[in-house]
This record gives sequence, C-alpha cells and structure tokens, in this order.
Amino acid sequence: MGSSRLISRRRQDQGSKWARISIAVLSTIGAIDTGSITFHRWGWIGSLSCPGGSNGCDKVLNSPWGTFLSFSGTDIPLSFIGLFAYFSILIMAILPLLPGLSSNKIDLSRKTWWGLLSFSSAMSSFSIVLLWLMFFKINAFCFFCLLSGFLSIALLLLALFGGGWDDIGKVIFRIVLLSLVFLLGGLIWSSAIDPARQDQLTTGPGTPPLVQSSSTPSQVAFAKYLTESGVVQYSAYWCPHCHEQKEMFGKEAASKLRIVECASDGMNNERELCESKGIEGYPTWEINGRLYSGIKQLKELAELTGYQFYSD
Repeated sequence: MGSSRLISRRRQDQGSKWARISIAVLSTIGAIDTGSITFHRWGWIGSLSCPGGSNGCDKVLNSPWGTFLSFSGTDIPLSFIGLFAYFSILIMAILPLLPGLSSNKIDLSRKTWWGLLSFSSAMSSFSIVLLWLMFFKINAFCFFCLLSGFLSIALLLLALFGGGWDDIGKVIFRIVLLSLVFLLGGLIWSSAIDPARQDQLTTGPGTPPLVQSSSTPSQVAFAKYLTESGVVQYSAYWCPHCHEQKEMFGKEAASKLRIVECASDGMNNERELCESKGIEGYPTWEINGRLYSGIKQLKELAELTGYQFYSD
C-alpha cells in the first residue's frame, strides 16, 4: 500500500519549479546571445563587442558554417536556429508556471519537461560539433559561440535533474539516442559544406585558383551591393590579376560577386558575352554601363559605384 502511494506521488511530480525558473533565465540569456548575433548579421544592430577580440567572432560567424540557408540574396544565419531553439525552451519552461492556461497542469508539465529534455539534448550534441569546428577547422575563438555551447549543456543538466523523472535510466537512454542522431547529423552537415571538400569538387581544368583570404562583414556587404547594383567583373581563370582582385574581397565576399568567365576554355564560360562587350583585358569591371580595366582597390570601387558604407 505504501509503495503504491509512493509511485502515485512520483507520477504526480511536476518536477522542480526552481529548475524551470533557472532554465527560463538561461534560455533568455541564450536568446539574447543568439539574437544579437542574428541581428548583427542582418545589419539591424551595429558591431558586437566580443570578449577576446571581435576578429575571432567575425571569422566564425562569417565562415561557411555560420550560414544555415541563403535565398533571394538573404542569409539565414545559423544563430537564427539557435534563437528559435532558445525561445522555444523559454516558452516550454514558463508555460506550466502561468495561471489559468491548462486544467491539467500535471500533464502539461510532463510534456514540457520532455520537450525541454529533447531540445536541450539536441542543442548540446550539435554544440559539440560547432565548438569542434570553431577550434579545429576555423581556428578562431568566439565568446558568444562558446557561451551558447555552455548554456546548452547547462539546460540539459537542469532538465535531466530537475524533471522529477520516474525512471532516470530510461531517460538517459533516450537522451543518448537523440544526442547521437543530432551528433551524426551535425557531422554530416559540417562535412557537406566544408570548403576543403567543396574545393576538391570544384577544382579542375578551366577553373580559377581558390581564394584563400577571409572576408570581413563590410567586404561581404559590399560584394552583395555590387551584385545587386548590376556590377560585373569580367575575368579569366588563368589571369593572376583577376585572382589578386578576388583576394582583396576574400573568399566569402568573392563568392557573392557576379564574375563572368571570358576564357574560351574556362569552365562555364560566357565568351560570347565578353566579346559582345568588347572586353580586351582582365579583370574588367562593368559599372553603370561603363568599362573599367585593371585591378581596383575596394575604396575605388566604392567611389565608382556610389557605395558610402565601405570601411577597411
């Protein structure tokens, strides 16, 4: 009889209220962290003061792994996915604490505990992949990224030990399975967009040398502006000056430019277009219908195109 009452009470256990409050606080910090990164990437807020140096943060956030999706000239940064996850955890943490939202508080509490555990498990395992990329692939230090990783792990521990679980062994087993799925998925994703892998797929006869320098956020924004303004760079894959021009922009920004391959044996060449434009030397820039030959400093390009927001 006593044992039955004990099991009944444990099944009614809604978990720790203070664990929920702690999760709400940490998820709010995480939302501010990832939200700041996201809004900075979109240009809604100015530069971020990153402890340890902003260069490392810029290098990480503007790396190929910093963007989740691109469409119609708009980037969806990976930090936006983190913002969504932290906001979802915040809602699940505070929902059972609000009065009058559900007649069955116990059922709502148990479902949200499972949601908290699942989200935090996925975030923690994926954070391991991101931290590995930061230290061993990008070779940079980003305080905001490190903070997000620690927050994910702290949320997982709070959900695990604060959920009032009946069978902790069964819960841990599910966590391990879910974490392995997201860990494997993260590794597959990181490998698929790894520049080293992409370089192996894109190099070959008729392709230009790979751009090695990294881009700053201002260089990426400038490159996007040039493309959106109809500015075109006419180039040849074998031209060293063309490669030098791309290095001035950096790898990420150069990929945003509209570059026309003019060599007849170049991959994906548009030789007929180059001939119709009367291109005689490389690189040649077409700006507002006028042609400008030779390498151009980025400030000079900004002046020629009327771009007023470029800074070194």
